[in-house]
Amino acid sequence: MTTPRSVYDYNMVTKEQTLLKQKKVLGGKFDSDNYVSERLFAKSRDGKTEIPISLVYRKGLNKNGKQPLLLNGYGSYGSSSDPYFSSVRLSLLDRGFTFAIAHIRGGQEMGRDWYEDGKLLKKKNTFYDFIDCGKYLIDSKFTSSEHLYASGGSAGGLLMGAVMNMEPELFNGIIAGVPFVDVINTMWDETIPLTTGEFDEWGNPKDKEYYDYMKSYSPYDNIVEVNYPNLLITTGYWDSQVQYWEPAKWIAKIRDFRANDNLLLMYCNMDVGHGGSSGRFESLKEVALEYSFLFKLESIKE
Repeated sequence: MTTPRSVYDYNMVTKEQTLLKQKKVLGGKFDSDNYVSERLFAKSRDGKTEIPISLVYRKGLNKNGKQPLLLNGYGSYGSSSDPYFSSVRLSLLDRGFTFAIAHIRGGQEMGRDWYEDGKLLKKKNTFYDFIDCGKYLIDSKFTSSEHLYASGGSAGGLLMGAVMNMEPELFNGIIAGVPFVDVINTMWDETIPLTTGEFDEWGNPKDKEYYDYMKSYSPYDNIVEVNYPNLLITTGYWDSQVQYWEPAKWIAKIRDFRANDNLLLMYCNMDVGHGGSSGRFESLKEVALEYSFLFKLESIKE
């Protein structure tokens, strides 16, 4: 997570390697030695499962519990969240943020069983793992609830909505991108092209066992009168996978029920679909919006 994409020539006999090409980081000031990457393991609430966490931060980080940290997660469809370098992320790191990826169940980082333990009637393991990772990072003095942030998109947006309901005061702010939050209604409508194929991942709500389980974690169906964290929701008007009205009705219900007056924002991009903006610069505007949200909450002005 500290090294730009690189291509090496490797001699299989002498085991020597030669760097042929490395993606440039513009600005002329980047030095990978200024950053630290770690792989940690958080103990899950079952007392035996260890959840990997990949994290990166600028060297010299003071682990006093007062530093901001952005925890990212997905945990669905067996899709692994690989640790990777991002030049855009340097804007966070250079302002004191730690960036972490929670490799929670529902992905496939630790093998097929890791996926099977985070789907269908075991889906809550995904949410519990993410919460346990957040608490571990707090206990390890990387951050505190006042400075802990979370982000996820699509099924990762479902993750954001679920953990918000389960632990509303664990995070100071949450970024939910194209969030799949109205689980029951979406999965009930078989006229939506993707729905029936999704039964293998979430279950069919017309089966009472699955209906009851899905309803117990569906973000839209579990909103209550609590102090929710600051929230930024992003969506696209042309999204065919998570239609814009899902996050729209979700934010409306939160507004109606919540017990505080934290920031509650939704941005609907009228030109994009599920994948967000295309083009070299348009996508950066979306990143800038998310970072601005975080910097405002941390009172970072430069």
